[in-house]
Amino acid sequence: MKSDIIDIACEIRRDDPSKKAIAVADGTTEKQEDGREREKWFWLPRALVEINGDGAVAMPEWLAIDKGLV
Repeated sequence: MKSDIIDIACEIRRDDPSKKAIAVADGTTEKQEDGREREKWFWLPRALVEINGDGAVAMPEWLAIDKGLV
């Protein structure tokens, strides 16, 4: 199975090297149960992503699709 790597423009929200995942935000929001809007975070497995210094995170295309980033 071929896995294309793509860059997704996003901002890191949680990045603790001792953890197995990072949280990123792409500027989208979601509605909470109380009706308020909040920034949507996407949790990504650290083993499958590479944090670029240019405001992007590289990951397999299938992961970006699965998480709803594309």
